Amino acid sequence: MGWYDRFLGMFSVDLGIDLGTANTLVAVQGKGVVLSEPSVVAVKKGTKIVLMEGNAVGDQAKLMLGKSPGNIEVIRPMKDGVIADLEITEQMLRYFIRKVNGKRGPFRPRLVIAVPSGINEVEKGAVTNSAMNAGAREVFLIAEPMAAAIGAGLPVADAVGSMIVDIGGGTTEVAVISLAGIVASESVRTAGDELDRSIIKYLKAQYNVVVGENTAEQVKFQIGCAIPLPEELRMTIRGRDLRTGMPRSIEVNSTEILEALRPQVQSILNSIKMVLERTQPELAADLIERGICMAGGTSQLRGLVELIAQETGLPVRLAHDPLTCVARGCAALLENLDALKQILEIGTEA
Repeated sequence: MGWYDRFLGMFSVDLGIDLGTANTLVAVQGKGVVLSEPSVVAVKKGTKIVLMEGNAVGDQAKLMLGKSPGNIEVIRPMKDGVIADLEITEQMLRYFIRKVNGKRGPFRPRLVIAVPSGINEVEKGAVTNSAMNAGAREVFLIAEPMAAAIGAGLPVADAVGSMIVDIGGGTTEVAVISLAGIVASESVRTAGDELDRSIIKYLKAQYNVVVGENTAEQVKFQIGCAIPLPEELRMTIRGRDLRTGMPRSIEVNSTEILEALRPQVQSILNSIKMVLERTQPELAADLIERGICMAGGTSQLRGLVELIAQETGLPVRLAHDPLTCVARGCAALLENLDALKQILEIGTEA
């Protein structure tokens, strides 16, 4: 690191960003996660103009989801872990960087951004360009499962096999890591958002009731499960009756939601089994003792840890604060950024 970089570092704060489909988390070296907001932006319909002078992002915009009048469009610029709308992602990143970097004037931060392990070069380039245009000085990309494993405190640099399953909003990342490299991995676009869509589809088919994304997400959190629960949970939800077009309340229970989520849960299980089958025998032997570590917000679905343990025969545990693992992993990398440039993919330098 040259004197110029050190000089710039005194005035800007380096950031670790988990640019997620559902939520974006920003972590700062030494301070941990300082921002966690939904990856949602509200714009004037038919334009790329962000409302509230560029501030209708995150929490502010999520409140408008499904409730906005005709002249307002609420956009989720990330889809399945990748950028679906370049310009809006840029504006979202700019807002989050400005919010965290605060009053540090014109000094641009260096960013470590986690990306799904399955994305291609074009998609990586889109993330890098968005971040540079949003005000970064230098961008480093890291595979999400590697960031999650570091954030979960797994010994990624050691000559032992560690397995991480990171289930976010857009993707499920499964990886076996050893000697600071990913030995076997699988990235599937089945995760939290897909579970929400399954709930919407189920309620429409069974009750002729249409609910929005936010309601489906609440159902998942409150009564969603991956295995039958000892005591059935119930919840009253409100939606629109398809036949009459009128608002209607219905009561749903956890057994129904278990049924609705079954195909997606099975898809996550299949990806875990595929990675296990591709793992070398020596590393597979390590996993019998060390087991699987779960990260990401969706990994907290009731009974999922137990189901994976049952299906794989391995010990399975939930990481401490699973939602922030990836962002904390990115922040940990910032502390040794110059030494770790080898395992990071360098995006672009300003």
